Formats: sequence, C-alpha cells, structure tokens
Amino acid sequence: MASFFSKVRAGLAKTAQQIRERLGPVEEAQAPEAAAARPAAPASGVSVETFDALEDALLTADVGLSATERIIDAVRSSRHGTLGERVERVMLGILSDVPAPPPPSARPHVILVVGVNGTGKTTTVGKLANLMRASGQQVMVCAADTFRAAAVEQLAIWTDRAGVDLVRAQMGSDPAAVAFDAVSAAKARGRDVVIVDTAGRLHTRANLMAELDKIRRIVAREVPGAPHEVLLVLDATVGQNGLVQAREFMAASGANGIVLTKLDGTAKGGVAIAIAYELKLPIRYIGVGEAIDDLLPFDPAAYVSALFSRTW
Repeated sequence: MASFFSKVRAGLAKTAQQIRERLGPVEEAQAPEAAAARPAAPASGVSVETFDALEDALLTADVGLSATERIIDAVRSSRHGTLGERVERVMLGILSDVPAPPPPSARPHVILVVGVNGTGKTTTVGKLANLMRASGQQVMVCAADTFRAAAVEQLAIWTDRAGVDLVRAQMGSDPAAVAFDAVSAAKARGRDVVIVDTAGRLHTRANLMAELDKIRRIVAREVPGAPHEVLLVLDATVGQNGLVQAREFMAASGANGIVLTKLDGTAKGGVAIAIAYELKLPIRYIGVGEAIDDLLPFDPAAYVSALFSRTW
C-alpha cells in the first residue's frame, strides 16, 4: 500500500508544491504563537488575508470558482482543525459525494474509452488492461480506432506488455463491427472485461459522435446493458478546459466516468475537485506517470492528502 500512496504523492507533487507555496505562509500565521501577536481573528479563526491567499491557491490549482467558493464558505463556518485540515475535509466531502458506479452486472463487462486526440487515451487503455489483469480479471482489448494505423500498433505494444488479448481489423474497417467481433470473442472465451479503444474525436464532429452511438448500439445487442462504462480520458494539464470536454461528452456519448491523465506533468491537479463538484462525475482512474503500472484506481482520501503532502 505504501507504494500506491507514494505514487499518488509523486503524481501530484507539482500541484502540492504550488499549494504549499501559497498556503504555507498563511498556515504559519495561524499558529498559536503567531496568532497571539495579532489582533483578534474573526469567528472562523482565519483572517481576511488568509482567505484571499486560500482562494488564490485553490484557483491556481484549477479547483474552479464554484468549488473554491464552497470550500471557503465551509472553512469560514468551522473552527475545528488547522486551515489545511479544514480544506482537506471539505475536499474529501466533495469527492465522496459523487455516486460510485454500480458493480459489474454482466459478463463480459464492456468499457468504452472515449476522448479527444492527445489525451493519452490509447496508452490509458493498455494501462487499464494491465491493471485489471493484475487484479485477476481476464481482459480483452478491442482496437476500434481503425483510421490510425499508429494507434493500433501502439495498442498492440501495450496489450503485449500487459499480457492480454487484442482484437483488431484492417485499417478502414467499420469500428462498430470490430467492437462486435471483440465482444463476441470475449463471450466465447469467457473473458471478464472488454475494453474498447475508440478513435479520438471532438464532440463537435457529428459523424464521429454518430459512430460512437453505433458502437454503443452494437455492443448492447450482444451484452445486456453494454457499454457498462463509458470512460472519458481527460488530460489534466488542460485544467478547467477539461470541464467543457466532460460536459459535452456526457451529453454526446453518455460518458459516466473520468480517467484523469498526465497529473505528474501539471500543477492543475485541483481540477479533480472541480469535476466532482460541478459534474458529479466519478473519477475512476488517474495517470501519474508513463510506466505501465502508473494508472491507479482513484482514491479520494489518498488524492486529497497528496494535494497537501500529508504523510501516510
């Protein structure tokens, strides 16, 4: 478990450092010896200057305006714990309020992975396959991006590393037909999970969104309730722009979960709080590095603690 928490901390190191730089001085100012030398604090025990610094820290970390206001209001109404502890408590509440996805109800469990180009979607599919196989599940991956040969070859490398089956077709094949073949093969071979890698697309491309809808209809005919999860891969480095993508993909593709990638390369890790608060969309996995085991199940407590560099 220590390895898991250390990976989360390392992945959020840039965001944590940024928060520390802004909140460190004001937290020190809240220490009893420092507070004694100042005029009496308001009922919250936190000065106006401290609230200003807190707002700056949260917005800079891309927590978002709505969630930042919620956090500050909650901190203002509480006197229990240090400033950092209060903020952590509210953040954890926000993340924990998001409904968890229901457990798999059919076999195979079909996961559709969607997103725009450049988010690390295909790499994420390979890492997710590895994570699920390591947990004891029998996994099959479907290469339904039939327009980019490089994507299929990249996926073949990742699935080979993960030791899972890959269903692929000739370039230009109908993606829905490839998905059908993969689900049929998974049923015949008794696989637990099918992960379908789709072509990167913008929500504004009506033809590509229609293609996604066709894939959804085809797999639903083969397995009741499929696709059971539609995971949207978001690049954490885009921060608040990811909220726009998420809203559109929720409407256009039925996205019901998030994979937040490239957290190790950004100081905008607070966007997870914004996603949970504004969209009520569960973050299922986080990407914290380039290695095959650097995709982790999302753990709200570990995530919030890592933002504040707590020691486990």
